Amino acid sequence: MLPVFADPFSNSLVSVLSTGVLALLTAMIFRILIQMQGTGTEKMKVIADQVRAGAMAFLKREYKVIGIFVVLIAACIFVFLDTGLANAQSGNWGTPFTSGSFVLGAFCSVLAGYIGMRAATAANIRTTQAARTSLGNALRIAFLSGATMGLSVVGLGILGLVGGLLYLVHTAGLSLGDALQSLTGFSFGASTVALFARVGGGIFTKAADVGADLVGKVEAGIPEDDPRNPAVIADNVGDNVGDVAGMGADLFESYVGSLLAAMLIGLTTSWANPEIAVLFPLFVSALGIVASIIGTFVVRTKKGSSDVHSALKNGLFLSSGIVVAGTFFLANNLLPADAWFGVFMAMVAGLVSGLIIGILTEYYTSEHYKPVKELADSAKTGSATTLISGLALGYSSTFFPVLVICGAIGVAYTQSGLYGIAIAAVGMLSTLGISLAVDAYGPVADNAGGLAEMAKLPKQVRTRTDALDSAGNTTAAIGKGFAIGSAALTALALFSAFAEAANLQSINLMNPYTLIGLLIGGTLPFVFSAMTMNAVGRAAFSMIEEVRRQFKEIKGLMEGTAQGDSARCVDIATAAAIKEMMLPGLIAVTAPVLVGYVLGAEALGGLLAGSLVTGVLLAISMANSGGAWDNAKKYIEAGNLGGKGSDAHKAAVVGDTVGDPFKDTSGPSINILVKLMTIVSVLTVSLYTANGLIG
Repeated sequence: MLPVFADPFSNSLVSVLSTGVLALLTAMIFRILIQMQGTGTEKMKVIADQVRAGAMAFLKREYKVIGIFVVLIAACIFVFLDTGLANAQSGNWGTPFTSGSFVLGAFCSVLAGYIGMRAATAANIRTTQAARTSLGNALRIAFLSGATMGLSVVGLGILGLVGGLLYLVHTAGLSLGDALQSLTGFSFGASTVALFARVGGGIFTKAADVGADLVGKVEAGIPEDDPRNPAVIADNVGDNVGDVAGMGADLFESYVGSLLAAMLIGLTTSWANPEIAVLFPLFVSALGIVASIIGTFVVRTKKGSSDVHSALKNGLFLSSGIVVAGTFFLANNLLPADAWFGVFMAMVAGLVSGLIIGILTEYYTSEHYKPVKELADSAKTGSATTLISGLALGYSSTFFPVLVICGAIGVAYTQSGLYGIAIAAVGMLSTLGISLAVDAYGPVADNAGGLAEMAKLPKQVRTRTDALDSAGNTTAAIGKGFAIGSAALTALALFSAFAEAANLQSINLMNPYTLIGLLIGGTLPFVFSAMTMNAVGRAAFSMIEEVRRQFKEIKGLMEGTAQGDSARCVDIATAAAIKEMMLPGLIAVTAPVLVGYVLGAEALGGLLAGSLVTGVLLAISMANSGGAWDNAKKYIEAGNLGGKGSDAHKAAVVGDTVGDPFKDTSGPSINILVKLMTIVSVLTVSLYTANGLIG
């Protein structure tokens, strides 16, 4: 039973908390439904067990490293923020509210990733088995896996954030303002895990993918997902650790970050009852959870239809419509008469901009549209023109999404000030339960196709899984566009919260320290991207050498009479990912602390502004270039421009290989870099105040 309190504010929090519980219960039911499905042949089970074991082994090693990092940072937060260095030196220890929130946020993010991974690795074999009977059955199982991830993310986000707020206010006796400031630790914990999950998972998956493609498809001339390739299992493992656990952690961070920013800014509104401004974003999220659950039930294909993409969109559009209608009712009945419509319009601006960014991303990355077809055509003249055209596509694709983000910011600010910007971010992420489901379904479909190929199932099965995978590639690209858009709005909302806390009314560009911060911030996404791409290159080199060695030394491997050492490939990718993810993570945490402490608040504001501008542009261009290269290759493989094995196909494979770290490692990680630096800045404002760096 959920508790009942005497004051309406707390009871409202309990109502929101109940929707988080509902999300987790629904996710559990979906997980049970997945488990009830058939698992197919013995050979399918052996392969699926290898993928599951590899994924869990990676998560175990990654979470151990993350755990050590979390403990160290929590200790620093306790000493410097919860206690204060002077008090700590005198032995007067404080209460670990912020550090405890940090640990809780990290734990919830880890748990969400773990649940999603377990669901994905259980669903892949069952999706393959379902594809032996019909496309619709296969879609349902794959989507249930994605929905398990999506609902777990929003459920744990609400449970952790709202549950933490109730504890701090009622049990600990903190004021609402102090409680929200302590909960910035929760967002920081989520951001920390997200960065390591994205970077580590991205390095793993792309090292395996590059190794499998270059040695298997290009050098050996064997098909994708061929069981003779020892890197194939590692590639399938990577789909899960990068695109399921990594994406889940990324959007979990955006979800809680946007809510926290809206609540912090809401408390500073001039409304007669600021508490309602704190509650409203939570009400919108609660409504989004219910709408997402309803939306999952309409994701299905008509009998005989292969239009998977429309089925996925139906669920997303229905959920969005419910949220818009529900928010109109909530705003009209709960908010002040002179403010409710502006807040409602801000929410709609955020939600609609997210949908538009998704559509634009699909246009630039889907093989059904002109940009990708032209990119595929450029492959006829070789790898060089493929790379040039792909980079140009990515650069040009930044313009319209940025205009959409600017439009959302303009509408939100005009209608409701800084609070409106925060509400726009909440609106964009309100349907995360189903939008993440649409994204996380893709890796399951990809794995299902790999299982069908490795288990040598009938061609019809692979045709059905390929239809699922094709739609999954598009939804994955849309998901990355959505993640970038939400990151921009969330970071801006958090920046507004930082400005309020630091009493910054404006940032003076004539101040040389501001310009220093601006330039440092602008270059950080580039340095960060270079580090992660080099990490993929080094890890891929080790993978390539190992695959070449096995092809050379294991007799009968190419003939299919011997088994490759896939466990060795998984171990190489795991070790490389764990090693390479540490330095980028440290830079993201320490850069804002050092700039703020040494140069002051205005310089820190410049750092955040610079990283936001260049980070958004670089993330969009990298994600779209990578997605376009991937689908240009698939367009050729479908029989166009000479098909598989043609010179155009070989050039497209090179483009896809270059694009892999673009779209799955560096690009997505930039989102988290920008948000993480902003939440660190919000969290450490008191440090700068103590040292006289904020007037």
